[in-house]
Amino acid sequence: MAKGEDTRQRIMDVAQDSVLLKGFDATSIDEIVASAEITKSGFFYHFPDKNTLAKALIERHIEIEDALFDDLFGRAKELADDPLQTMLVGLKLLAELIDDMSNGHPGCIVATAAYQDRLFDNQVRDANRRAVLNWRDRFRDMFDSIAEKYQTTDEIDLDHLADMVSAVVEGGIVMSRAMDDPHVTAQQILLFRSYIKLLFKPAAN
Repeated sequence: MAKGEDTRQRIMDVAQDSVLLKGFDATSIDEIVASAEITKSGFFYHFPDKNTLAKALIERHIEIEDALFDDLFGRAKELADDPLQTMLVGLKLLAELIDDMSNGHPGCIVATAAYQDRLFDNQVRDANRRAVLNWRDRFRDMFDSIAEKYQTTDEIDLDHLADMVSAVVEGGIVMSRAMDDPHVTAQQILLFRSYIKLLFKPAAN
């Protein structure tokens, strides 16, 4: 990695840790500069303002999540050809991954930015919306494949079902922090997995 790119990533790492701990509002550029051990001019070389930094953090978050889900559900597909079983295995792998985090999930940049969206310009808000829709599109595609083979036991909108994945994970993270219990998020994912098992049944021939 080139020196400039290494510095950029170090700034983002430091900023993300602080943002997840305290929020964007309470994270100052001076604090980031000190923690990253760079000059203020070095920070502004990479990020002209906090909007630019927030947008970069969200875009990196999207890339990391894409790679994570590609890996988890790619492994699930290797273990189960059936689309419903692939989903169930993938959700279990996701729950296990989060449960193995000794201090619990550190939080989500997208959720943090959504809570403090008044701080940002439209580019940051659009990036955040894109991150949320990225989850919807990914899981909607998976539920579409399931719906081709299975019927639902209740009338549902598959977009809403896909959004429920985000709601369960983000809600689990909030509950985990509030209850100081690192296992809550994984428990919520496994309950959602049980709901998916009950929701779909083989289509009649």
